[in-house]
Amino acid sequence: MSEVEKRLAALEAQVAALVERVGGGADGPATPPEGAFWALDGLKQRLPADDDHPGAVLYTGTVHVAGQRYDWQYGRAVDDLLADGWAELPAALSALAHPVRLRLLREILGGRQGTGELAGIEELGTTGQLHHHLRQLTAAGWLRSAGRGRYAIPAERVVPLLAILTAAGR
Repeated sequence: MSEVEKRLAALEAQVAALVERVGGGADGPATPPEGAFWALDGLKQRLPADDDHPGAVLYTGTVHVAGQRYDWQYGRAVDDLLADGWAELPAALSALAHPVRLRLLREILGGRQGTGELAGIEELGTTGQLHHHLRQLTAAGWLRSAGRGRYAIPAERVVPLLAILTAAGR
């Protein structure tokens, strides 16, 4: 067997192992294991059995970071989501669309909540830039002042923030 054939065989074995691990292949995706969609199954049980019902969206999480526990869930009917005005959403979303602000949120969620601690992180820029980003996140509701130069992510925003990051591919 030539070197190329050996390498090709090794690659084929790796691909086969990956397909086996994630499920799927030539016959399509594998059937998920029993109970894999327990949250989705619970949501479906709460909806009308009518096939014309547009459905609902649910996100939930239990998070334990920096000595804090956040248990949260939120659900909305699709009709309500589509009927709501979306004009206020760009401000909340654009506040997250900056690498320094995302880094700030990660640091604050991880327990570094004081401006002195945050100012020590070189990648966050000057003190003036740091305060600018903190103001942007606070105005958009992603942060709140916790007194004396300290910031916290409001408890009701922790799971939604992580859900947004998950949806964005994080």
